Amino acid sequence: MTILGYSFLHPYRLYLLLLVVPLVAWYIWKNYDKWASLRFSTVSPFARHRSVKKYLRHLPFILEIIAFILLVIAFARPRKSYTNRQVTTEGIDIVLAIDISPSMLAEDFHPNRLEAAKREAIKFVNGRTHDRFGVVAFGGQSFTVVPLTLDHATVINMIRKLRNGMVDDGTAIGLGIANAVARLRKSKAKSKVIILLTDGVNNRGNIDPITAAKMAATYGIRIYTIGIGSQSYANIPVHTPMGVEYQQVKVDIDEATLQQIADLTGGKYFRATNDKKLAQIYQEIDRMEKTKFKERRQIYYAEMYWDFVLWAMLLLLLDVLLRTIVIRTFP
Repeated sequence: MTILGYSFLHPYRLYLLLLVVPLVAWYIWKNYDKWASLRFSTVSPFARHRSVKKYLRHLPFILEIIAFILLVIAFARPRKSYTNRQVTTEGIDIVLAIDISPSMLAEDFHPNRLEAAKREAIKFVNGRTHDRFGVVAFGGQSFTVVPLTLDHATVINMIRKLRNGMVDDGTAIGLGIANAVARLRKSKAKSKVIILLTDGVNNRGNIDPITAAKMAATYGIRIYTIGIGSQSYANIPVHTPMGVEYQQVKVDIDEATLQQIADLTGGKYFRATNDKKLAQIYQEIDRMEKTKFKERRQIYYAEMYWDFVLWAMLLLLLDVLLRTIVIRTFP
């Protein structure tokens, strides 16, 4: 039982408070018509001579009732509880491997594939406050954008800065995986994940994607692969001496290889054909890779009955002073 923030060790003792009702009834009956009365034709001569004692004569009983209530509460052993809560997490180490090749500028996503990929990656990072993230970018080569860190603000800031032209043209999927594996292989996290996003076919680098995937599997790293691109053709901006021109390019994703990479590492392959589907893919990965929480609670109690006893004693002392000094009566 909890009342006004207090819990009680012996709450059943509070039933003694029911005695207040017969005590008040007895007091009213005792004082009913107690005082003798005389009949006067008018009481106006006495109206300005009311005694202070008349107003205070019931105060001692009120003080005694309040003191009784406080003592009953103290008898029920009121306590305040304090909770010591300790939460530990088994975080997941995740590396985002993002393709920044020229084809990622295709505008079949809003405003293009690369910006859509960055947008959803940032949402994903924001939703996983207890996990470490790293970022790897790849085109014709691969480089580490951010090593594994819990500094999510830095991760998000660096994702925003990703752009085409930071590396040579091409799509080195194998190098992207190998670089991500290098970031994770010494990790002591119980769950290690690579989310690989690309829109093309491996055509650069000296590491085959399947070989890189087998390397990831050796270190217990799961790879979720995402093929981003519509089902047909897409407009890609091309800079020419006459300005920016658009070329219709067929969407060509090596889905068989991406599926094999996922299968080898215990991950899953996804195909994102529009912005909504891409958002749903990140949400599904988020559900599959849950961070584990362990919570330990210790509850401490502070005994508060002395406060109620002290106030009761003060009220009883005030009662004695009122009866012996202020409203003293004589036989």
